[in-house]
Amino acid sequence: MTITPTISINDGELVIHGKTILKAVPDNIVLTPGSGAGLVAGAFIGATAPTSKSFHIFPVGIFEGHRFICCFRFKLWWMTQRMGSCGKDIPLETQFMLVESKDTSEGESETKTIYTVFLPLLEGQFRAVLQGNDKNELEICLESGDDSVKTKEGNSLVYMHAGTNPFEVINQGVKAVEKHLQTFCHREKKKLPAFLDWFGWCTWDAFYTDVTAEGVEDGFKSFSEGGISPRFLIIDDGWQQIGTDNKDSNCVVQEGAQFASRLTGIKENEKFQNKENTDNQPPGLQLIVNDAKNRHNVKFVYMWHAITGYWGGVKPDGAGLEHYDSALAYPVQSPGVLGNQPDIVMDSLSVQGLGLVHPKKVFNFFNELHSYLASCGVDGVKVDVQTIIETLGAGFGGRVSITRSYIQALEASISENFPDNGCISCMSHNTDGLYSARKLAVVRASDDYYPRDPASHTIHISSVAYNTLFLGEFMQPDWDMFHSLHPAADYHAAARSIGGCPIYVSDKPGNHNFDILRKLVLPDGSVLRAQLPGRPTHDCLFTDPARDGKSLLKIWNVNKCSGVVGVFNCQGAGWCKEVKKIRIHDTSPETLTTTVKITDIDSIDQVAGPCWKGEAVIYAHRSGVLTKLPKGSAIPVTLKVLEYELFHFCPIQEIASNISFAAIGLLDMFNTGGAVEESKVNLAKPELCEEKATAVIELRVRGCGRFGAYSSQPPLKCRVEKVDAEFTYEAATGLVTLTLPVPEQEMFRWHIEISI
Repeated sequence: MTITPTISINDGELVIHGKTILKAVPDNIVLTPGSGAGLVAGAFIGATAPTSKSFHIFPVGIFEGHRFICCFRFKLWWMTQRMGSCGKDIPLETQFMLVESKDTSEGESETKTIYTVFLPLLEGQFRAVLQGNDKNELEICLESGDDSVKTKEGNSLVYMHAGTNPFEVINQGVKAVEKHLQTFCHREKKKLPAFLDWFGWCTWDAFYTDVTAEGVEDGFKSFSEGGISPRFLIIDDGWQQIGTDNKDSNCVVQEGAQFASRLTGIKENEKFQNKENTDNQPPGLQLIVNDAKNRHNVKFVYMWHAITGYWGGVKPDGAGLEHYDSALAYPVQSPGVLGNQPDIVMDSLSVQGLGLVHPKKVFNFFNELHSYLASCGVDGVKVDVQTIIETLGAGFGGRVSITRSYIQALEASISENFPDNGCISCMSHNTDGLYSARKLAVVRASDDYYPRDPASHTIHISSVAYNTLFLGEFMQPDWDMFHSLHPAADYHAAARSIGGCPIYVSDKPGNHNFDILRKLVLPDGSVLRAQLPGRPTHDCLFTDPARDGKSLLKIWNVNKCSGVVGVFNCQGAGWCKEVKKIRIHDTSPETLTTTVKITDIDSIDQVAGPCWKGEAVIYAHRSGVLTKLPKGSAIPVTLKVLEYELFHFCPIQEIASNISFAAIGLLDMFNTGGAVEESKVNLAKPELCEEKATAVIELRVRGCGRFGAYSSQPPLKCRVEKVDAEFTYEAATGLVTLTLPVPEQEMFRWHIEISI
């Protein structure tokens, strides 16, 4: 049965581009061709069962002999990566899988490699995920989350899309699903909130739930003493009015969050209220927000809340809350989630219950909460604990129905109250939500940053990078806060600098490393954010840089005029399926070596332009070494665990037979190339050029400090804003260096002219 020109089932084998992916495909598995623009290169997997049930497991076929990378939920809230080569390696709750199928014939070239993305979908009131079994079978797990919502078939449970470029396959596959489902929008269509381009501070790891108005003020003063000013603020958990019916002193607690507590009011608690109760004063929260903006130059203030109001929901029949129709509900987790990592939040809520706002009233709840926050000058919200909703679908049409109701209400309220699309989605790694999000544009990309857990730091970086392969198609990934004063601070900072993500810390007042912060943050409080979500390079997709003991992680991204590859030694820790938690499995990881090359950057051709011939200079951030790299060449890098290097690849522009040039950027910033906004070559007219230059290169550059460029010849002159500027030239490397002053205006772009 031929489904598309490239996908077929023949004699019980699923064949894609001539390569057998699955064997022993059962007769109840049905393929349906994609139809319409963008879908013709793919096909849907469906399945039938003899009886209607709310939960099905469908074997799809035997999967062996092909490398894969998948993203699976290791606990209810978060995904991480897993690599393997057979069905039994595929974890429970796999929501994304990319398969590599090579032609093993002798003499065949690498271009014969085919990549196929498997995307389990939502269909009606049901959600599908992938998993494997001990027979090496790939299985589809289909469930509604409500015993009364049953089916015996699904026509479009998994979408497959195939091609020769893995990044294009993923991108085109998700866009094809977007057209098929028509329930969500791709990241490229969404409005990104403006806070992404400014340095921020979050109160969570600074205070946990003990945050106070005074603590926030102390934090701003502490930053200002070092000359760094956060421009966006997240007041995390600890500001709300909450209470608990549980007086048991043994109540489950983690980092001060009492998970059984419920919201008792939508306004700020006494820690944030006015100390002087006068009629003329605005609400306490408004005073705090006004003070942050007027005295500390903060541009954006976000407030934390759970999607259910608080961890334990909204108090049923609470004073002033009656109209939300909140009622106690007891979460029921999917068997797949239960088969991975247990969670203490769920342990608590399964006993204490959660005050669930009725789905028909949840827009009113969000709108009243958000309109109050907006009236206090708040610009957006960090909405946490989102995947809890999937466990509460009984009686509401199931997990997909209730999640979609909540997401639609949340997006409507955000649009009504926060016009910059001010929302960060957190603890939200389920496809119920991702495939329902039309507007939500920023998503936390991994489990939390845990400053005191030594097992967490390397896996945090690798998990974000691999999760972004999937999440980055839906929203801009957020790599989470970190501490600037920490043994792994520069490791975290370097990764975030090339992640395309918001950059914010959670420093305690008085605990800062300003040398690291100055490599991230410009004097105006802005950051040099890379253009795309940072992802693993092509050659890292199917290796395991957290567990295999031999691979380094390479993450690629682009700036407007260059590309960047960050290399990280992430070995030694990861999620363990035996103990069902993240743990250190190698206390002394090896020092490892890899190579980097300009083709590691998938989009470099688009950055370099049509006339580019493949040559580049590469600037290494930590070593400060500039190297000219011929086309097709690579350079080695050797790193110990928790070490990194950032390589900035700058395409060389040939101006004349003996003259070439490349803009590099701010040499002392982590994301060096992010400073260069524009580079243009103007061939000089001899009669108009005093110094007889062959060309004048015009650059637009943000920031201040040491600016570098490559020139094969010593420049005749450098000018900044039409004023001659001193510069140095290293003949051995071609490095041109000049110093840019601190601009007086925010987001100012210096006009630099270099005559060659």
